[in-house]
Formats: sequence, structure tokens, C-alpha cells
Amino acid sequence: MPRVSAGLLMFRSRADTLEVLLVHPGGPYWMKKDLGAWTIPKGELAEGEDELATARREFEEETGLRPEGTLHPLGSVKQKGGKVVHGWAFEGDCDPATLRSNTYRVQWPPGSGEWRTYPEVDRAEWFTLEEARRRINPAQAAFLDALERLERG
Repeated sequence: MPRVSAGLLMFRSRADTLEVLLVHPGGPYWMKKDLGAWTIPKGELAEGEDELATARREFEEETGLRPEGTLHPLGSVKQKGGKVVHGWAFEGDCDPATLRSNTYRVQWPPGSGEWRTYPEVDRAEWFTLEEARRRINPAQAAFLDALERLERG
């Protein structure tokens, strides 16, 4: 059974240019990774939780913002590691510098017996679709394509 996640892609229009909010995973593994490392705010489904409820919860946990407005389905993608991610888009705006993420604990360095706490998301940024395609996890680029189709009508 593949792992399943769900998330939300916030978008806005600036000077007739569509922009999307992507987040960068926190922690030592992701520290020096950039291109292909960014993602929509997302997370794994809790026992008995549906995809849309998970997407809303994870967005709020990883950004500190409560998603408002109409949610547009973007479909599902399968990432390289086999995880299936369900996505929705909604229009919104925020200052990425004010976003606050939840944290997680990990043994670091591995096998050291030392436990450290890291933010699940260490930063967020607005990107044009062109730049977002360079930054986002390659499988999730399909969400950008779906958003672009949705916006064109």
C-alpha cells in the first residue's frame, strides 16, 4: 500500500502573472537542497482522515495560515519514492516571512543518539510558474500544469 499525502497550492495574480506559494522542507537532509526540493504544503493522511481534511490540516500546520475560499481539485501525482499526493488549489495571499511551521524531532546525526528539533518547513516563497517548475519536486509539477489549465478556463 503506497503512502498517501494531500496538500494545498495557494496562488495569486501579480501584474497579470500567476504566482504560487511553495515551501521548502526543514531539517538537515534538505538544508543544502534547492532545485527539485520545494513542495506544496502537504502531509500524510491520519487514520480515518480524508484527503481534503488532510490537505487543509497540513497547510495550516506548515504555514500557520487557515486556508479560505474555494478549493479546486488538481488531481493526484505519484512521486519517485512511490508516495501518492492529492492536490487542491485556492486563491490567497500572504507574506511568506510571517509563516510559522510546526516542528519534528529526528536523531541527528543518524545513530548519534542526539535528538534535535527542526521546523517541518524552513521557508516559503512566491514563485512564477516558470520558476516554480524549476524548484518543485518534479512529480508535483503536474499540479502547476493543472492550475495553469484551470486559470485559462
